[in-house]
Amino acid sequence: MSLRRIMLVVGVLFYVLLWVLAANGASSLVAPLVVPAVLAVMVALGVALNRFMGIAPRRPHFDDHDDEKGQ
Repeated sequence: MSLRRIMLVVGVLFYVLLWVLAANGASSLVAPLVVPAVLAVMVALGVALNRFMGIAPRRPHFDDHDDEKGQ
């Protein structure tokens, strides 16, 4: 397994642990824990809307011609 996958699993487990703590009485954790979930839903809906409307993703506005000549 890659380090990225391991860290993703650890992060999700930590997030779930914090939700368990919030469900067991640490109500001050609820508001900060909702923010990442709401942002993830908003990003996913935005990407889905862009695909539905057929809007192409933005392309980079820079040229790296110097890098190509150096090789």
